[in-house]
Amino acid sequence: MTSVRIAERLGEEVLAQALHRDFRHMPAAIDPAGLLTWDDLNAILAAHRLDPPRLRLSQDGETLPQRSYSEPVTTRRHTVWHRLHPALLHARLAEGASLALDQADELHRPVAVLAEEFERIFRTRFQANVYASWTATEGFGTHWDDHDVLVAQVDGAKRWRIYGPTRRHPLYRDTSEPGPPPADPVADLVLHPGDLLYVPRGWWHAVTADQGIPSLHVTYGFQTHTPSDLMSFVCEQLLGHAEFRADLPLAAGPDVQSAFLAEVRKLVGEQLDDPRLLARYVEAMDGRDMGRMAPSLPYLTGVPADPDVRVRMTTARAVLTTTEDTVALAAAGHSYEFASAAGPALAMLVTDGEHRVGDLARAAGITAADAAGLVQVLVDGQAAALTWAAR
Repeated sequence: MTSVRIAERLGEEVLAQALHRDFRHMPAAIDPAGLLTWDDLNAILAAHRLDPPRLRLSQDGETLPQRSYSEPVTTRRHTVWHRLHPALLHARLAEGASLALDQADELHRPVAVLAEEFERIFRTRFQANVYASWTATEGFGTHWDDHDVLVAQVDGAKRWRIYGPTRRHPLYRDTSEPGPPPADPVADLVLHPGDLLYVPRGWWHAVTADQGIPSLHVTYGFQTHTPSDLMSFVCEQLLGHAEFRADLPLAAGPDVQSAFLAEVRKLVGEQLDDPRLLARYVEAMDGRDMGRMAPSLPYLTGVPADPDVRVRMTTARAVLTTTEDTVALAAAGHSYEFASAAGPALAMLVTDGEHRVGDLARAAGITAADAAGLVQVLVDGQAAALTWAAR
């Protein structure tokens, strides 16, 4: 599903009116086919050593001890790890526990693809966590999150009771905790496969699989950006000024201190008066986003000039800027400048999906060798990765 289609399903109303303000239920907003199946989850659990908090079971708001669903294994080199015990795992889940798997976007590519779709729209980092439940027991209790979430129901059904906030915009490290949740929910709804649910941070909610069928959903959490983050960015921009690098006049008299603060206020004020400040901040954060790194094995000695070699960007938030003579790219913490002829190939790369080196070459009117050289620069900077297909 492309970003345009995702944006259309979300609707302008969600972006313009609900974002950071109100919850929204979007029935049948996505096609869940291929996103995550029970077989996919089984394969992930079987193939990875997932210790808490990456993988955890919770029941009635409490995290269950790892030993209640796994068994220690001692290797021949005398290291110990905890292996899932399927019978114990099944028993805990049948008793009412919910399973949570954090950062599933790093474990299952289709989950990452949808995260990247959201990142292109919302211009922030997303982390995808998987939740599976079987009973009407609340795995995590009535709680709030310190980040906005988009919930994608992929199988079964899940009941969400949403109560609203008792503290606006709470943070992970805050000056005080929100008050207790309201007595009555503002919404009581059931998600079915393909439904999306948006919940802003700080909104209390309780979630149960009380529809008589197992539930599997993926929660996509937003990275927050607050005025505190913006001011950190402003301070970065001002480090070029000697006045901003100067020592604080802690031992000086009131007149010197007042003059010093006036100069700082002037410099900060000039930044805040720039109508493009938020746009500059977003562009900088997009260019720094490290994405989801991937090696390019088996290609150890460089990108071959093979038209069939496939490549994709490792970040969904690369910033491409074209001028008359050059094209600039900011991606994965690096800035690049290329000849304008590279523009069409780079424009293909920063869109979603994989592209063949030959397609990039044709788009830019260059040779496959030149296209491979362009890709090599990005691979060296961790901004792109090659994908292997057996021939």
